Amino acid sequence: MPTAAKLVAFVLFGAFAWYVSQLVMGFMDEGTQPPLYAEVNAVIGAVLGWLVAGSRARGPWLAAVSYGLTATLAILFWWLFLHAFYDMIIAAMRGLYGSDPTLAVVDVFRLMMDHSLLMANSTVVTTLIAGAVVCGLITEWFGRRFN
Repeated sequence: MPTAAKLVAFVLFGAFAWYVSQLVMGFMDEGTQPPLYAEVNAVIGAVLGWLVAGSRARGPWLAAVSYGLTATLAILFWWLFLHAFYDMIIAAMRGLYGSDPTLAVVDVFRLMMDHSLLMANSTVVTTLIAGAVVCGLITEWFGRRFN
């Protein structure tokens, strides 16, 4: 059932994922940015904001921090997985794995690690933590105010 908290979480976490995507793209080499990178991440953020953060609103204030961080970690997992899966599909179409599909499946996890190294700097990590807390607290405020 739609609630104000779910709607706010949808918008906030979608915008937050888009912003962090723009930040991460600044650390990528020129011409290596995947197509629709920020847009795909914004959709992931919006959907998981609705499902994870919005559905948990109306609890204690400390829980808002917790589900903000949980939603952000879920967003990061799916963000990394989907982009690594996309890269694996592109590599498989080029024949880089030969006839062994297990190499492709295993390579997804290596690609996830490679993508996560782009985020391993203080600017991105600080933004992720602070944004998760702020988005969680705003979602909680809307959940208490309008439900």
